Amino acid sequence: MKGTKLTSTEQLQQVLADHPTCILFKHSLTCPISQGAFEEFGAYAEQQSGIPIFYLYVQDARPVSNAIAERFGIRHESPQVLFVKDGNVAWHESHWRITKASLQEHIS
Repeated sequence: MKGTKLTSTEQLQQVLADHPTCILFKHSLTCPISQGAFEEFGAYAEQQSGIPIFYLYVQDARPVSNAIAERFGIRHESPQVLFVKDGNVAWHESHWRITKASLQEHIS
C-alpha cells in the first residue's frame, strides 16, 4: 500500500501540522466491506501522486481513529476516507461508496 501508516495520536498531530492537505483512510482488519474499500483505495493511491496519503488499522490505532473523528467532527466509520484540504475535511465517504472512481472524482 502506498502511503504512511498512522499508529499514534502524536504522529497524527504531526502529520496534520506538516500536511494541511492530505488523505486519511481508516481500515478495519476484520470487515469484508473494508477490505474491498482498501483495495479500491490502494488502486487509487498507486496512481495518485502529489497528495500525501495516510492510513490506519482501526483495531491497532483506535485512539488515532477517535482523534480524527473528534478533530474534524465526523462520526467514525470504517472503512472511511477523508480528504483534508487546507486543514479542513473537503470530502469524506465510507463503506461501499469508497471506490477508485469516487476518489478520483472528489479528490483533486
